Amino acid sequence: MEWLEVSTENCPVQTTLDLVGEKWTLLIVRDAANGVRRFDDFRRHMGLSDAVLSDRLRKLTAAGILRTVPYQEPGSRARNEYRLTRKGWDLWPVLVALRQWGETYAPDPAGPVLDMRHTECGAPVRVVVECAEEHVTLAPRDVSARPGPGARPRAAS
Repeated sequence: MEWLEVSTENCPVQTTLDLVGEKWTLLIVRDAANGVRRFDDFRRHMGLSDAVLSDRLRKLTAAGILRTVPYQEPGSRARNEYRLTRKGWDLWPVLVALRQWGETYAPDPAGPVLDMRHTECGAPVRVVVECAEEHVTLAPRDVSARPGPGARPRAAS
């Protein structure tokens, strides 16, 4: 079976984008990875409406990407902070890859907004693709891709 003969209904890229493919959703995950936890801080930092932010936070929480943690300021009602779950943190390499692509192909003339460096040695952080045997920095020409065991034939149109 060739790729064009494979149904993409169960493609992991498609199912992932169904969960996090909307712009504001990934930006919320970005901010959460950078320490933003509270509704008002997300809203202030990203400038989106309460309705859109509430909807995206609800969806991310329902998907298990964020979890809520109650907090209460003195004299105020109880509220929730939003924190990344393990599932949410597993999106971090995707965010780093998007940042890396953006800095290469859509850079800000003033330079990067965020300088990410390895804490131990101070080198810039970058994303690379490696195989399970840890052969790093693979390019598309180094990889053979073929339909996997979950591939189903595409329905005739």
